Amino acid sequence: MIIGEVKRYLRDNNSIRVSRSVRDLAYHALQTREELSRRTGSEPTVGEIAACMSERGDPHSEEEISSALEAISEPVSLYDPVYGDGSSSDSVYVMDQISDRSGGEELWLENIALREALKQLSEREKSILAMRFYKGKTQMEIAAEIGISQAQVSRLEKGALERIRKQL
Repeated sequence: MIIGEVKRYLRDNNSIRVSRSVRDLAYHALQTREELSRRTGSEPTVGEIAACMSERGDPHSEEEISSALEAISEPVSLYDPVYGDGSSSDSVYVMDQISDRSGGEELWLENIALREALKQLSEREKSILAMRFYKGKTQMEIAAEIGISQAQVSRLEKGALERIRKQL
């Protein structure tokens, strides 16, 4: 009775609410996973769990099962150690394993500066750069399309890129 009350308190006062149906699905998937592990001697895939549950008359997609299992997993603190030899100076934490490869503020600022630099170009220069770098056309293809020589395309492209570099 005491354990039940503690579980109910934790369930009702948790900051993240997971619906009962999702929790039930996750627990059924966990039971199925354990049964398949015992039967096969290896860790089953989500697809195998879904297939086994469907055979029992409880059909769910792999995505539903995967989402349900993620929903009941305990959150991990960024300050939890992943690896450590006992001394805090040599420990590797979760936050050390996660990185933002998007470039963050620097990329954002570079994009703004690039947009401003592109605004200073003529329409002809913008269209040449767009065809060259976004559409992947050669200088000869651009020259034929616009009706100028390849040398003129080269000069216009070079001049436009030089002005962009100066502004950046």
